[in-house]
Amino acid sequence: MVTARSLTLFVLAALFEIGGAWLVWQGVREHRGWIWIGGGVLALGVYGLVATLQPDAEFGRVLAAYGGVFVAGSLAWGMVADGYRPDRWDVIGALVCLAGMALIMYAPRGR
Repeated sequence: MVTARSLTLFVLAALFEIGGAWLVWQGVREHRGWIWIGGGVLALGVYGLVATLQPDAEFGRVLAAYGGVFVAGSLAWGMVADGYRPDRWDVIGALVCLAGMALIMYAPRGR
């Protein structure tokens, strides 16, 4: 149950961080305006809050592991929001990152 909660929090964090960054990008680079930028900034703040809800109390471990989720989530977001088509190296790289995330977060530790 703890692993399922942790994975859910990682997905939520990715949605808020990647979504927030995308909104800022749209506001600035695509000239959509301050409302998009403000929405992005708010979403990025929520991402920071969601990250603190992880059951593991080690900041470095949680953020390092989240990096793998961020990589895979960014490619998925690009596919859905922008029509990006990852090549096989993108997919392999994302899978390596997710494997690293799983090792960092869920490997058995002798504590």
